[in-house]
Amino acid sequence: MARATREDWAKRVERWQDSGLTAKEFAAELDVAPSSLTFWKWKLRQSANAPARSREPRAREARTRDESPTSFVELVPSSSSHAHSDALEVVCAHGVIVRVPKDFDGPTLLRLVRVLGER
Repeated sequence: MARATREDWAKRVERWQDSGLTAKEFAAELDVAPSSLTFWKWKLRQSANAPARSREPRAREARTRDESPTSFVELVPSSSSHAHSDALEVVCAHGVIVRVPKDFDGPTLLRLVRVLGER
């Protein structure tokens, strides 16, 4: 028996959804495991929700850089003698410390933090 392709599974999942049958009932008709149906349903949905891949990764990255979700970490006041009262301090997980003046440019700081996070 030939291995089913992604397109084969997409058709199977669509037919299953249209049938009104449970995964167990429909899988029995196809002689496949019900978990295979539910896996492919999940996988195809994930692919449909994922952003389209560009053939030009750098161009896509440049377009979406400022649209990417940002994660934040807790900022804890520093008791260090190096703390500057006129600056913010960002401590990255890998130990890099970035001191930012109060009048910093937000988009530039965001790009810097993303670059540091990728390293």
